[in-house]
Amino acid sequence: MAKERDQNTKDKNLLICFLWNFSAELKLALMALLVLCTLATLLPFLPSSFSISASELRFCISRIAVNSTSVNFTTVVEKPVLDNAVKLTEKPVLDNGVTKQPLTEEKVLNNGVIKRTFTGYGWAAYNFVLMNAYRGGVNTFAVIGLSSKPLHVYSHPTYRCEWIPLNQSDNRILTDGTKILTDWGYGRVYTTVVVNCTFPSNTVINPKNTGGTLLLHATTGDTDRNITDSIPVLTETPNTVDFALYESNLRRREKYDYLYCGSSLYGNLSPQRIREWIAYHVRFFGERSHFVLHDAGGITEEVFEVLKPWIELGRVTVHDIREQERFDGYYHNQFMVVNDCLHRYRFMAKWMFFFDVDEFIYVPAKSSISSVMESLEEYSQFTIEQMPMSSQLCYDGDGPARTYRKWGFEKLAYRDVKKVPRRDRKYAVQPRNVFATGVHMSQHLQGKTYHRAEGKIRYFHYHGSISQRREPCRHLYNGTRIVHENNPYVLDTTMRDIGLAVKTFEIRTIGDRLLRTRQ
Repeated sequence: MAKERDQNTKDKNLLICFLWNFSAELKLALMALLVLCTLATLLPFLPSSFSISASELRFCISRIAVNSTSVNFTTVVEKPVLDNAVKLTEKPVLDNGVTKQPLTEEKVLNNGVIKRTFTGYGWAAYNFVLMNAYRGGVNTFAVIGLSSKPLHVYSHPTYRCEWIPLNQSDNRILTDGTKILTDWGYGRVYTTVVVNCTFPSNTVINPKNTGGTLLLHATTGDTDRNITDSIPVLTETPNTVDFALYESNLRRREKYDYLYCGSSLYGNLSPQRIREWIAYHVRFFGERSHFVLHDAGGITEEVFEVLKPWIELGRVTVHDIREQERFDGYYHNQFMVVNDCLHRYRFMAKWMFFFDVDEFIYVPAKSSISSVMESLEEYSQFTIEQMPMSSQLCYDGDGPARTYRKWGFEKLAYRDVKKVPRRDRKYAVQPRNVFATGVHMSQHLQGKTYHRAEGKIRYFHYHGSISQRREPCRHLYNGTRIVHENNPYVLDTTMRDIGLAVKTFEIRTIGDRLLRTRQ
């Protein structure tokens, strides 16, 4: 019995010693077991989308492997070569002892001056950003895009145009391009460039209509290195060019009498104000008109629903230009946008109008838009005088309840009469006579410009009203002459009197589908 007790005691002591010696390992094993049990318990409650794929595991393992084999760089400082000069050369040394020569080197000149070098990588701004190119005649083309503004300010970039026929037996034709900077110096990182490619007058490009490609050779004009990018800007497939379109003696009537080219639409635009603007101008310009809008982020789903009925009727075209936000230009690159519109629709419209969506074109009651345009036929361009309207002062002649139910241009009836040196004007052109255009007028055209059309045509400007997603009336007045915040205003009911006719036109044309449009 005593021997058996001693044996049991020895076994217990041996087990205690074993557990004591391997206590750390046992703790780790118990902890791992606890974690596994916890995961097994929580797994049914995890969402089905939670998963760890094999590719993710491989990615984690590869990251660990890369970090473990990273290259260490050390800097070697050489001793001075001359007493009055110090030569510092950074030489990255790899782990295997191989010295990698730097891409930039330094030299110590005989006079002790340290000669430094600079190596550029990548691009701060692109040499040329193409939007599009269009044929403008039998021997001329227009290329519209952006280019680095510092490049044009501090260097001398040039452009050459080359026509490469699809039929390789035909000769290539090369000519100098004429660049037109249209944004009056307002560019930012990028400036708008219109390149006019006009080949010799006795040359017809693609005469057999067999097709070809127009190349633009854009040269940076650097003094030490002259980098040239060759860009295919336009391709004409066989039998796609209608040469009769460019013959003046065979000129056909354009598809539209009036075409609206809109600038970049951005910001949080009011669907109701857009509704009012498009209904008014579709009625104003008539059936042979068309509206081209450019969405730079301003045409939200609500705004698009307002435009949709007019798109379905073929009266409105929307271009999505949101990608241009990558290139920092003046006001969402509006100079490039209007020039693209000019050349894209150049042969489709007799007249083109350029103004904003918070501006309303108006002709006197005894006139019509067609009679006014006929009287200005001899001019390639005319400017339109502005009638500045308050975007927060409303006429309360019908009482507050009825006033708030009226459209914006009906109730915003107070005109600013403060005397100023000049106000911005908008304009219209005959596009066949224009080479490039701007926001307030074109400076690159052939023919005459008329600046005294205020008795024939004007525009009412409700500045800032388009970007207010709320009731525009901030103050109600009944007087015919008022002063608000030291600024004089007079009551002008010109647009107010047209409101009912515009609403009736909208209902008859597209029905009542927009009656519930919100501010």
